[in-house]
Amino acid sequence: MCVSKASLTVYFEPPFWVGLYRREDGDGCRVCKTIFGREPRDQEIWEWLLASHRKLRFSPPVAADGRPRPSNPKRLSREARKAVQAAPTGTKAQQALQLQRERQKAQRQAHAKERREAELERKFALRQEKRRQKRRGH
Repeated sequence: MCVSKASLTVYFEPPFWVGLYRREDGDGCRVCKTIFGREPRDQEIWEWLLASHRKLRFSPPVAADGRPRPSNPKRLSREARKAVQAAPTGTKAQQALQLQRERQKAQRQAHAKERREAELERKFALRQEKRRQKRRGH
C-alpha cells in the first residue's frame, strides 16, 4: 500500500503571496511553487487547487526524510522560531544595510553611554565642590 501526503502552504514573500504545494509518496518528495498575487481567501485557494491540480508542474522527486515529525507543540514552535531566525532575510544588499544599521546602533548606544557617564561625573564633581564650599563657610 502506497501512502501519500500533500500539503499546501501559503505565505507572504514581498510583494506577492506564494503557495508551496508539497507532495510526498513512495518515490520521494515533490514540490510546486505558485504565485497568487494578492492574499487569497480559503475558497479561492480551494477553487484554484481543484481547477489546476492536474496542470501543476512538480520538481523531480527528492528522497524524503523518513523521520516522523515531532508532535510536541512546544518543540514545533521552537523549531519554527529557529528556522525563521536562521534564514537570512532579503537580498545581499538588504543584509548589508541591516548590518550597517546594527553597527550604527551599537556605536550610538556606546556614545550615549559615554555622554551619560560624563554627565554623572560632572554632576558628582559639582556636588563635591558645593560641599567643600559649604565647609569653608562660603
